[in-house]
Amino acid sequence: MRRHVDELVLFFGEYARRYYHGRYYAKAQNLRRALRRAYDEVLERYGLLLMPTIPFRATPIPASDAPIAEYVARALDMVGNTAPFDASGHPAMNVPCGMADGLPVGMMLVGRSWDEATVLRAADAFERVAGDWKRL
Repeated sequence: MRRHVDELVLFFGEYARRYYHGRYYAKAQNLRRALRRAYDEVLERYGLLLMPTIPFRATPIPASDAPIAEYVARALDMVGNTAPFDASGHPAMNVPCGMADGLPVGMMLVGRSWDEATVLRAADAFERVAGDWKRL
């Protein structure tokens, strides 16, 4: 079913290119620059940001016979906190940090542009101190 979701996104991209001639792409590029500046300003004061990977508890994977709309909705629910860094280019990673109702909880670490090393060192330090995250 994941393949169908990917195809739907590609079809929408082609539709937007064909009928809107890059207008929304250009707008997104302008917004991307503003987003990067905003995070750069915060990261000038703080070397690392820690936030939830998703702003709610993990949800079950849709059933194999679920309608495609459910797959798309579930996929788009998951990118609220992660997509900004796909656009801004800041290094970010998920680190499992515990369990809630039998499902994993993730924390996201975000660093300054080109400073992947700090993000990786922080994740390593957390994992060493916390131990087995499945018991947290």
